[in-house]
Amino acid sequence: MEPSTFVKWLRTAMHGAESVDCKHIIRFSSRRDYFACIRELHRSTKDTDLLNGIQPLAVINAISCTLNTTAVLSPVPFAHSIEVDAKMNVHSIKVVNAVQPLNSATPSDTASVPWGIKHIRAPQAWAKSKGDRIRIGVIDTGADYNHPDLRHCLSYGVNLVNRHLLPNDDNGHGTHIAGTIAAASIRPRGIIGVAPQAIIHPVKAFDHQGSAFVSDIIGGIDWCVRNQIHIINMSFGMKTYSKALELAVRHAFRSGVIVVASSGNEGKQKRIDYPARLPQVIAVGASTRRGKIASFSNISKMIDIYAPGEKIYSTWLKGKYHELSGTSMATSHVSGVIALMLSRRPGLNPTQIKTIVKRHARLLLKPGMGIREIHALRAVSAVIKPILVSNKS
Repeated sequence: MEPSTFVKWLRTAMHGAESVDCKHIIRFSSRRDYFACIRELHRSTKDTDLLNGIQPLAVINAISCTLNTTAVLSPVPFAHSIEVDAKMNVHSIKVVNAVQPLNSATPSDTASVPWGIKHIRAPQAWAKSKGDRIRIGVIDTGADYNHPDLRHCLSYGVNLVNRHLLPNDDNGHGTHIAGTIAAASIRPRGIIGVAPQAIIHPVKAFDHQGSAFVSDIIGGIDWCVRNQIHIINMSFGMKTYSKALELAVRHAFRSGVIVVASSGNEGKQKRIDYPARLPQVIAVGASTRRGKIASFSNISKMIDIYAPGEKIYSTWLKGKYHELSGTSMATSHVSGVIALMLSRRPGLNPTQIKTIVKRHARLLLKPGMGIREIHALRAVSAVIKPILVSNKS
């Protein structure tokens, strides 16, 4: 069957879909079929609106586009599968508008270390590592490039919401995540993140409301792999499984990229969101100042590690600061610790990192229950010693 048959079908399926608020991911049977149909699309159509409405996802041999029906579609030539391009949201709960610097009431000559970063013993690990040269892709709402605490760590990124613009944050969530990971203020009233010498690459996949399509997440993962990012921070999730998203995560895993994701904020037992639920991901739950599981955090044996996620103080838009709670905030602590580890032992693969983080964590609740909270000093100290973890991934 000729690629022109698929293009003809696609043109019909997309006709009149402008008002439909539902996109689909069409995955091709092979890489050869994918490129054949993409070439045919560009060769045979002069309809720029049609071409602009198609988002290539070469990493999984797929495209995303809006079709004129949300029903299960009949077999399509060249298509291996068709799934809804679902939406997902960032994982955080705004608890207070803390627009003033954390230590404004107490004048000081040094920047502040927020409680969560102290709690995981990151400052004690800084004599061994500060995350130097480690690149972290934060797939989120972007970042505030003008924030004085982030200017040193923010590098180039990509805006998948509007590719003609820089990945500037118009929500605040991504800026908050970036601050916990790698803030390093030179101001007396600023803050310091877990890995203050790490490099953040903002990948703006979420809009100003904190919402994104699966296809944008896939595009963000692909961008991170192609740009040789070491760690991907994904502080978001959804309830439904996506084969397309799993394929993208597997691609990152096979490429040696460590993927860290938040587990969700519903306070549910035995349930976590995707993509944290995927085995190739380090799934993160949230803990409190007292070393207990946060009331909003999901709880499951599939959660690999817990980290501070309650009332986390970090950077915000326009040079300000906010306290947020959520497994999103916990995830940024874990990404920071992994940056500290990789800076001392480059080349550790995702399986090794997950094993070391869990093995050298602090036990929460009763022994034997397997609830572990990340411990930066122990994890960094462990990678300085000879690695006995399997190299298999």
